[in-house]
Amino acid sequence: MTTYYEILEISREAPLEEIRTAYRRLALKYHPDKNPGDKVAEDRFRQISEAYQVLADLEKRQLYDLYGDAGLAGLDISGLSGFEDIFSSFGEAFEDFFSFGRSRDRWDEPQPGADLRQPVVLTLEEAARGMDTCLSVERRVSCPQCQGDGSPRQTCSRCQATGQVSQSKGLLKIFTTCPDCQGAGAIITSECPVCQGAGVISEKKQIQVHIPPGVDTGTRLRLRGEGEAGTRGAPPGDLYLEVCVAHHPVFTRKHKDLYYRAPVSFVEAALGTEVEVPSLTGPTRLAIPPGTQPGATLRIPGRGLPGLRGKPAGDLVVVVDLQTPTRLSEQQKQLLQEFLKLKDTGELDGFKGMEA
Repeated sequence: MTTYYEILEISREAPLEEIRTAYRRLALKYHPDKNPGDKVAEDRFRQISEAYQVLADLEKRQLYDLYGDAGLAGLDISGLSGFEDIFSSFGEAFEDFFSFGRSRDRWDEPQPGADLRQPVVLTLEEAARGMDTCLSVERRVSCPQCQGDGSPRQTCSRCQATGQVSQSKGLLKIFTTCPDCQGAGAIITSECPVCQGAGVISEKKQIQVHIPPGVDTGTRLRLRGEGEAGTRGAPPGDLYLEVCVAHHPVFTRKHKDLYYRAPVSFVEAALGTEVEVPSLTGPTRLAIPPGTQPGATLRIPGRGLPGLRGKPAGDLVVVVDLQTPTRLSEQQKQLLQEFLKLKDTGELDGFKGMEA
């Protein structure tokens, strides 16, 4: 499947300025006004427009890089009907590229760094107690050679940074792309040999992070300034840690509460007993009242998960899992038969309660 980067004929590391330049070049080439009646050009133009809408938006691009097309589910990036919709959906871009005679954005405008997202998988025990850990994060940082400047440029003297030149033909004034700067409004005077003009380079950094107790799957932790570097002095983006708590073989989690199924025999349930149940802080004893019914729940306050931001801890909820014996000795069978006889004579007042 063709990616948006392939549609715009750029690399995955292309900075925003390169994306704009590629889009401008391809959009002009395949624009319907230049290719009347050409369905292939029309489809290509739609693909180019859709790719630009995603890759020129820092948040959409990050989602696309992490999850592909699935990361854009629910976002309005397609379904454009007719060229009127195209111009309305990409109004800002087309004002920039096709509104002739208007002043262009400056080439040296600082661009904030992109936000990054990184998954963090924890065990239930780690989520309960919190932890300090070190994560390896790959990101783009400001080039140390050129200090993020990338490609020093000077204003194009022919178009005076507008990216367009005009010719008068009678009463008409026709604007065309400046041949000196190719519409960029500025001319590159040199290029940093380290970053090849991008102003940023890729780097792997070890970041110490603190994960507070009580996090759950879906919790997002924000680390300010730990995203990708901005260009030309703009601030860096942020790093978002997306928590996923792994399945536990003993406990089931529901928000702050932990659920545990305690096996109890029907005799113990009828007579009452005391059982040992596990918890994240060690085993504890729990009294099972006489006459306890199958599926009954008993709570041990405060033995669940800690609450975030100082909120109270949850409970350990013990679900009574009534166990029916599958192998009985002859003596046990005789005792149960005696039990049934007592039931039939009505001498067991509480038996109906047990059957419920």
